[in-house]
Order: sequence, then C-alpha cells, then structure tokens
Amino acid sequence: MSQPSTQWSEQIPPNEEAHHTQLAEKLIASQQATRDKEGPGRALHRKQIAALHATLEVAADLPEYARQGLFAQPMSYKARVRLSNGSGHTQRDARPDVRGFAISVLDVAGESALGGPATTQDFLLIPSETFAFKTVEQFMNVALAAPKGPLAIVSAMIKMNGFFAGLKAVKALDEGLKKPFAGFFAEMFFSAAPIACGPYAARVRLKPVPSATTAATPQSASLLDDVRTQLAKGPSVHELQLQFFVDEATTPILDPTINWPQDQSPYLTVATLTIEPQALEGPEHDERMATFERGIFDPWHALAAHRPLGEIMRGRKVAYFLSQKARGL
Repeated sequence: MSQPSTQWSEQIPPNEEAHHTQLAEKLIASQQATRDKEGPGRALHRKQIAALHATLEVAADLPEYARQGLFAQPMSYKARVRLSNGSGHTQRDARPDVRGFAISVLDVAGESALGGPATTQDFLLIPSETFAFKTVEQFMNVALAAPKGPLAIVSAMIKMNGFFAGLKAVKALDEGLKKPFAGFFAEMFFSAAPIACGPYAARVRLKPVPSATTAATPQSASLLDDVRTQLAKGPSVHELQLQFFVDEATTPILDPTINWPQDQSPYLTVATLTIEPQALEGPEHDERMATFERGIFDPWHALAAHRPLGEIMRGRKVAYFLSQKARGL
C-alpha cells in the first residue's frame, strides 16, 4: 500500500474553456430540442426517479490527509439525494442506462470552488468506477449520437478510435450499459473522476451497508417502486469513502478511464449517509420531487477544498452551467 501524496497536477491547455463551450452548446441544442417534445428538463439525467432527504455524518478520528474541507471535523449535515436515469430523454426504467446518485450536502461553510461562499457540497456519482471516455470531446460525440440510435454510436466510436479499436470500445460500452442494475440501495456508486481533498486528491465511492434495504432489484421493476419497497424495510445506510492519489503512474489524475488499484490506494470511510423512511407518494412527496427537479446538483457546487479535477470535470463545469441557464435557473 502506498501513502497519499500531494504531488498531483493538472494540465490545462490554452483555450480549453472556449473549446468546452463549443461542445456544450451542441448538447444544449439537444436539450432544447428535447424540451420541445418532453417539456423542461436537464440535458442529461433527465428522468428523476426519487427525491430524498438524508443525513451525512462525518466520521471522527480520520487521518490527517482525510481531515480536509467537509471532513475536517465530525459533523452532522442535512442532505438532499436525487436518484436518476442518465439519458437526456424520459424513458422506461427497464432500458439500459447509466443511473445517477446525486448528493447535495446542505449548509456547508467555506470558500466555493466557483468563488465566493459555498452553500452546498455536491457529489454526483454513477455505478461505474471509471469513465468510458478520456476526453470531453469523446463523451460529447457519443452523447450527441445516442439519440440517433446504435448505428450512430458505432459510427462515432469508429471515427474517434479507428475501426477495430472503435468496435472494441462499442462492445465495452454496450456491456457496461447492459450490466444488470441491482438497485440504488444495493449498488456502489462512484465519482469516476477525482476531486481535491485539500492539498490531496481522491476519488469518491458510496458503498451500501448491508441490510434489508440492499436486496437486489428485479430488472423489470419500477425503480421508484423499488425505492419505496426498500425504505419500507428501514433506513438505507451508505458509507461515503475516499480513495487517495498516490502517484501519477498508479492513480492518474489525467485519465479517468484507468481504475485506481485498491491494493495501492484502499478506500477510506469518511462519512455515513443515512436515508430514513419518508413519504414516497402523496402531496409531501410530490412537493419534494418538484423542489429537487427545480434544484441544482452540480459537481462544481463544492467547497474549494473539494474542487473537481481533470479535463472531464472541467468540461462538466461549462456544460452544467449552460444547461442550468437553458432551464431558466
């Protein structure tokens, strides 16, 4: 096992933000086209499955390298949890998709990653330890091709990677999407790309604590019905964990497609997220769904101590902002 290191760095090319803006504007055009057919909504993760209140308890006696930002001292925070399907369109839960587990920790104190005072610390997580794409441009090409169907995705992947490498990448993407989804309270979720942790850097994992609520979801089930069923059994408890950068060869900041080995950098539990049973139908539920749907869940709504790192994350800063403007926020 290696020790966490502060010797990480980013490489930001000139005119990167302008390039990201050009790419994001294409995604926003797709978002606005979807709005004409389906009504207002996000560019991606459009279908909100559930909106839940939660509590985040920061652990005591953490090692020095973990006692940064949100995790500097034991604290209890209220949080909002938005569970979603990743598509830019509203579609059946049974369709293969990238599920999202977004956490917004409320009433934090400190400087924001965007400047000024922070009000929330957001973590946007997916059930994959790595991203499928190295760059924002690769991701955008596939995201824009997806609504046109499988052949458009294949064409985009071949154009980016060459014929044989492109087909291999399509196969890997397809296998990832078709992997059975065990349910929001049974799966582990990941940031896939790193964030800062004070002078250190780390990836984030949300790991369910085994209980009655971690039973696997039938593939044909409504995901909201599954959340109702699981929470009827009791609280859903998850460990929020960090995996720290040790060196660029082992835990690269710049390539989010490479997994970080746990034998060199094991995950450390820094907090516990608890979702108590709560109304999941009726006026209270409907109001909460509407409030969260109007709200912002953004990895850059974060403390400066936890600013997102890497090109994919910097591209998300531009895309999320433009998408929020397109929603009228």
